[in-house]
Amino acid sequence: MTEELILANATLVLPGETRTGSVKVVDGAIADISDGTAMPAGAVDCGGDCICPGLVELHTDNLERHIQPRPSVDWPHASAIIAHDAELAGTGITTVFDAMRVGSIKRKESRYGAYARQLASELLELRGQNALKISHFLHLRAEVCSDSLVEELNEFGEADRVGLVSLMDHTPGQRQFRDISKLEAYVKGKHGFDDAGFQAHVAHLKSLRDTYGDLHEAEAVKAARRFGAVLASHDDTTAEQVAVSAGHGIQLAEFPTTVEAARACHAHGIKVMMGAPNLIRGGSHSGNVAAHELAELELLDIISSDYVPAALLVSAVRLGELWGDMARGLGTVTHAPADAVALADRGRLEIGKRADLIRFRLIGGAPVLRGVWSRGLRVA
Repeated sequence: MTEELILANATLVLPGETRTGSVKVVDGAIADISDGTAMPAGAVDCGGDCICPGLVELHTDNLERHIQPRPSVDWPHASAIIAHDAELAGTGITTVFDAMRVGSIKRKESRYGAYARQLASELLELRGQNALKISHFLHLRAEVCSDSLVEELNEFGEADRVGLVSLMDHTPGQRQFRDISKLEAYVKGKHGFDDAGFQAHVAHLKSLRDTYGDLHEAEAVKAARRFGAVLASHDDTTAEQVAVSAGHGIQLAEFPTTVEAARACHAHGIKVMMGAPNLIRGGSHSGNVAAHELAELELLDIISSDYVPAALLVSAVRLGELWGDMARGLGTVTHAPADAVALADRGRLEIGKRADLIRFRLIGGAPVLRGVWSRGLRVA
């Protein structure tokens, strides 16, 4: 049976422009795009609301928040995954690369135990049972400053929908936490370390980096190739670090911490991604470069919601206002991230693309969602 949906009298957000028109969906794909305010029989009158592709999220810790809503609480995973999926759908995200850390610290008192393989299996099982509303891929955050990165990476294979592998190096005193006092505030707040516990944590991380860092970095690069995944850097700070990233074949830079690093990324053809909370709050909790500064310097390509899913659409609208080009702003959360991970079937309002769509309007400057569709099926 053919399933049709027509969203008419809408402001269509297309790459490079917005215009009034309608979108026709047939069996989960965009079948036609037409101009004007005509109202075909059976169409949904959008009353001028914006229609744009569903948002593509490359880096979010939101699933981890559902799994562990409070310290030491391990929430039932199936319920957590389903709630996470529904939350993302409700914010307009129709494709997500769920971030999971690989690379653990085996000390008894460590808060960084292995979890990714089990969680990924549970998520993929729910996906196979059609229990999820939106499209899920895996983003493995490969922590080189760890004991067990190689063995954890070896638990994954080509069938696991790993679309993104990022090289993480949280050695104290460099990159995101080059300011040790910022690391201290973050770790004590998140994990409850006292002074002695924090100092022991720092010493152990430095020891792990000295022992395993180079090996882990090389093995993570190999794993990304084995999975057929895009390779990303994380928290590059200097031009020298970006040059190393480029040598690894990295195509995406997550959260470069300085203007210097962002400029170097563009010089090497590496796309720059920043976090929506950074853009909205005017900076990061670690004191790194503000996303709006990179936007003003034309050094920002992609936005990630990071730890606030609802921030993704808000930040894209803010970029549209900053640049005076709403289509460009929304492109940072639709076609730009889709292109970065080689998802050619989505991210644009074009005939033949997946009918992942959102409908919204601005009220008081804030985007208010009126509908979300994944492959033409309404999910929020």
